[in-house]
Amino acid sequence: MTSRPISLVLASASPRRLALLDQIGITPDQVLATDIDETPRRGELPADYARRMAREKAAAAAIHDLAAGAAILAGDTVVARGRMILPKTETEDEARQCLALLSGRRHRVLGGIALRCPDGRLVARLVTSRVTMKRLSGSEIDSYIATGDWQGKAGGYAIQGPAAAMIRHIEGSYSNIVGFSLYDISAMLRGNGLLP
Repeated sequence: MTSRPISLVLASASPRRLALLDQIGITPDQVLATDIDETPRRGELPADYARRMAREKAAAAAIHDLAAGAAILAGDTVVARGRMILPKTETEDEARQCLALLSGRRHRVLGGIALRCPDGRLVARLVTSRVTMKRLSGSEIDSYIATGDWQGKAGGYAIQGPAAAMIRHIEGSYSNIVGFSLYDISAMLRGNGLLP
């Protein structure tokens, strides 16, 4: 893709999101990690949570001087089983619990995307991918836990790593499962005059 007429801020410290944008020729001019409370609200549904997190990350980045006059792109990835929001796993026990819940079942990966335009308008989308995980044995879970690939990952796995061998089927955007739907981001940037 060719150069952008205005600067772009990525409101995420995720190396996966940065790599995804690079894949389609988009290099943010600035990367700002946002520090917001990511606790789901009582009774909050996964889709509502994903949308809210993306919007709040964009808003948090907008207050930085480095983001003045720039477009701000933010996102959040939520793994949901039914109405349950699975955590970004920080401990082996959390990761084991998530994998046990997902084993042999279909779940949703919800990608909230928020684009704050330089004029202050906020454009948002929700992208849903469906993932079917094979039935996992205890030894398969142990082997995956040993890789450490689950650390900090929504639902306790990353599809682009060793967990790829556990995924039977996906419906929808693969890049959404990794961290950003590249199709939707391109469409949002282009539709708002931020890409040629």
